[in-house]
Amino acid sequence: MNILSIAFKEIKQDFRDRRTLIFMLGFPIILMLILGLALTNAFSGDLSVGDLKVVVKDTTGGGPLSEAFTAFTKEAGKSGITFDSLPAGKNGRTEVENNRYVDYVELSGQGISLYGSSRSTIESNIVQGMLTSFADKYNAAAAVAQTEPAQVQAVFAGGAGSDYIKELSINADRTPGSIDYYALALTVMVGLWAAMPAGGLIQREIGRGTAVRLVTAPIRKSEIFAGKVLGGIVTNFLFVIVIIVFSKYVFKAYWGEHMGIVLIVLLSEVIMALSLGLAFSYLLKGSASRGIVSLIVQLMSFFGGAYFPIGDEAGGGIMGFLVNLSPIRWGNHGLTQVIYGNDVSAAWPAVGLYIGFAILFLGASIAVMRRREGL
Repeated sequence: MNILSIAFKEIKQDFRDRRTLIFMLGFPIILMLILGLALTNAFSGDLSVGDLKVVVKDTTGGGPLSEAFTAFTKEAGKSGITFDSLPAGKNGRTEVENNRYVDYVELSGQGISLYGSSRSTIESNIVQGMLTSFADKYNAAAAVAQTEPAQVQAVFAGGAGSDYIKELSINADRTPGSIDYYALALTVMVGLWAAMPAGGLIQREIGRGTAVRLVTAPIRKSEIFAGKVLGGIVTNFLFVIVIIVFSKYVFKAYWGEHMGIVLIVLLSEVIMALSLGLAFSYLLKGSASRGIVSLIVQLMSFFGGAYFPIGDEAGGGIMGFLVNLSPIRWGNHGLTQVIYGNDVSAAWPAVGLYIGFAILFLGASIAVMRRREGL
């Protein structure tokens, strides 16, 4: 009962603090609106590349590959991709280097060779993707021809009766827009912000001189500690829920169909963040702990992609290490797969990391508290 009373007192105290409400609710909502509107084009899925020209050299002398490729070029032409035969005496690579063509394709007895342009990487990747699809279908058709020659045309046509190739997608049109991205990223960031006020859970009582009264009261230190931690968790998790509801119904951000899993991930993050702030408040005294925690939170927000997207291409080195070290990165990565890929299992690694570090930080805080005479 004492634990619940202390927790309820902490919740009321935080919600009466206007500066806390503005910082934890007003700032992320305004930032979400500004970044979401300002960077709308950066998340747009519409991209126009115009007509693409590819030069082709066929040295096969005819045959199945040449015939299949000719049929492929006719279909590709309907999408604005033109395949021109390489004139005699010309070098295909030179034509690409001079920016006359996007790609150079060679057909030979060994297969298909593609030479792309470094100047037009997007266009070159489009052609490469189409050729990869063609090569896969051609290899499948060659395998089918050995057992069921009558089904070869069905493989290339992708007919309804063909069981050899099936193209499947899950909610292919659902990709995060700018508002969707920042609604998720900033909500995860607010969850990590629980670390900053956590340092004041105990320091606030010491500064007011009420710590002595609490220790001398007929209540155990463990109950005081548990009540304050519980109150901090509930308060910060309520902030997270308010931002989710506001972004979902006001900004129309997409949160997927697994809201329960999303809330579990965010709750575990809040617990970890509060444990982090509390541990630093015990290990470092005074304003030093708050300054260091604030710096850590801002750096983790930056490297975790709270302010701009950081993809999987961050690579190795120090940059890749810092990106993967950020708790915001863990939450963003896992929740993106849950929301847009319906992959619920992607949430559990993030939850495991959050709870694991929370146990570590809480254990350190309890160990230091037991050695002290007061709180």
